[in-house]
Amino acid sequence: MPVLDPESSSQSTMLKGSAWMTAGSIFSRILGAIYIIPWMAWMGSDYPAANALFAKGYNIYSLFLIVSTAGIPGAISKQISHYNALNQYATGNRLFKHGLKIMTFMGIIFGAVMFFGAPVLATLFTDGDPRSIPVIKSLAVAVLIIPILSILRGYLQGYSDMAPSAISQFIEQIARVIYMLIATYLIMVINKGSYINAVVQSTFAAFIGAAVAIVILVFAILKKMPKLRQLSRNSKPIENLNERSFTREIFEQAVPFIILDAGITFFNLYDQSTFNQFMRMFVNATGAQLDNYYSLFGFQANKLIMIIVSLSSAMAVTAVPILSGLYSKGNKKKIEDQISNTLELFFFIMIPASLGMYAVAQPLWTTFYRYDSLGVLMLQFSSIISILLGLFTVLSAILQALYRNRLAIKYFIYGLIVKVVVQLPMIGIFHEFGPLVATSIGMGVVSWLMLRELHRIYPFDTGRISRRISGIILFSLVMFVSVIFVNWVVFHFVGNSDRIISVVVLVLEAGLGGVVYGYLVLKTALADRILGSKVSRIRRIFNIK
Repeated sequence: MPVLDPESSSQSTMLKGSAWMTAGSIFSRILGAIYIIPWMAWMGSDYPAANALFAKGYNIYSLFLIVSTAGIPGAISKQISHYNALNQYATGNRLFKHGLKIMTFMGIIFGAVMFFGAPVLATLFTDGDPRSIPVIKSLAVAVLIIPILSILRGYLQGYSDMAPSAISQFIEQIARVIYMLIATYLIMVINKGSYINAVVQSTFAAFIGAAVAIVILVFAILKKMPKLRQLSRNSKPIENLNERSFTREIFEQAVPFIILDAGITFFNLYDQSTFNQFMRMFVNATGAQLDNYYSLFGFQANKLIMIIVSLSSAMAVTAVPILSGLYSKGNKKKIEDQISNTLELFFFIMIPASLGMYAVAQPLWTTFYRYDSLGVLMLQFSSIISILLGLFTVLSAILQALYRNRLAIKYFIYGLIVKVVVQLPMIGIFHEFGPLVATSIGMGVVSWLMLRELHRIYPFDTGRISRRISGIILFSLVMFVSVIFVNWVVFHFVGNSDRIISVVVLVLEAGLGGVVYGYLVLKTALADRILGSKVSRIRRIFNIK
């Protein structure tokens, strides 16, 4: 197992960890989007209602998930890295065991609250929709065990060992998708049953996936147990901390993770709770039409953009233990360098990913959901907003890793207040696009405040970052124009509704975008400056001089 050495390996650890977490996130998110194709076909004419019901249940589940895990996985990762940096492995292990007890208790409590409180939750968050009650109850079962899954991942991440987390994340998604597709096929196609029952089984699949992932992580920890025991035996004696001290330490670090990990979910829940009510003030639409509008941006577009937002989540998870270790050793210069590296890596990946998704929005939407001009526009707008969502994720993680928890929470609250204040006027001006505009304004405020304060505390090299971001934007725009041109030519001649053609075009355009951007960053050596000297091997392989 790799043991973090903040003095010498922070950049390589960041890149390796980000690679693993990015791969796990990307593959699991893609798989989580692909299932929509057969799921939608089997739902038939009930798909819009089923989709909206699924989305409403999952938003409530997301909030309970974050609260039930109480931010403890992130806190455990952060504190274990802190103790490891001080050669106090035994103390970190004791902290983990105590956290595991807390997580088991939290799962039982919040799972029960969600299950027995389902009618109240449906009233609060779904406009009293009775169809959502069994969906919420099915997801409550997953809340029982996911806190345990989360802390197992946090423990391994504290050692900067990201591979087991990434692998378990992917396998979890495979198990979940297999179960939900089999259940949906049996209910809707074989038995001609109710779409509500199909949605209930589809959401229950979260429990199946989590159970499989727990088994994988337990095996990973058992395999590494001899090394873990050796590190513990050779470390400094356990600090004089009783269980009450451990509990206080865990929750002091965990509460900020709760609030900030739930940040995007809070924004989504506010949209879900107010969208229909606010829209009725400005448009004359039926409940079914409003459900369809909400589903377009709140579930369908959101599911696709979260594929690229997960890239920033992967970087955030990797950055926390690295920065926490550097902070524990008081190395301010290396902290500043690591912040610069993290931000450059974020923009290096996120800007071309978001512009690329904007460029391929038409074939991408048609592939997953069938062509819808409004849906395509929603996805394009959401793709740009994803940069702000990702930046918030990374900046809040950096501030927490550097023990600036209160600042991070304060700035998030400011952004949420801005979102609440501008929501109604934005819906009045932009109608169904209003919630997205309000989210972009709120997240923009949060990110600007966090970035400004972070630079005040740790004055990282903004000149270097600005120069590299300028190159990233330029090369991303070249890629964007290339893909948009191909997109226009193809759909100008073949139409825009054929799913098979859209799949082919999507693959070709994604490949073209990757080649154009990859060639430019390799040719100019921008990739070397951000990713390190090992990139030169790729240049030699493709004979790019």
